[in-house]
Amino acid sequence: MSDRHLSILIVEDEVPKSTQIELFLRGLCIPMNIRSARSVNSALDSLDDEVPDLLLLDMSLPTLDVDISNKESGGRPQGFGGIEVLRHMKYSSISCPTIVITGYEAFPREGGGLDITQLRLELEEEFPNILHDVLHYNSTYETWKSELKMAFERFKSDKES
Repeated sequence: MSDRHLSILIVEDEVPKSTQIELFLRGLCIPMNIRSARSVNSALDSLDDEVPDLLLLDMSLPTLDVDISNKESGGRPQGFGGIEVLRHMKYSSISCPTIVITGYEAFPREGGGLDITQLRLELEEEFPNILHDVLHYNSTYETWKSELKMAFERFKSDKES
């Protein structure tokens, strides 16, 4: 990898989760610029402004940023808001390795639920040139950190080759 800072976009609406992910990444001691987005719309705006080297994406996102001071809801919550971001990238030909980090192990949908393994398979099929990995985030356990570190190492290795 070159000497320039790695550009990372974290798309996550929950501040504690976003903060934990950012602290973990900074702990890797690699020069990086980290930006964040908290909704589908802010993620799309951010991607249109500048494509990062790596995208860390939550699946469940509101349509709009939440304004806590005005008690605004941020629009309808979307269990698959992250897929809207991935589809925008695909149809806009935005090439950016993406690691999905979701707090859910299962996703309800019409026709039956979807577990994280099935989600990974569906995302790999629909977004083969974008999806880098799918991880389960659970703040109670440290497993997500080792999984993210491995996914990050694979990303760096792919980037260097």
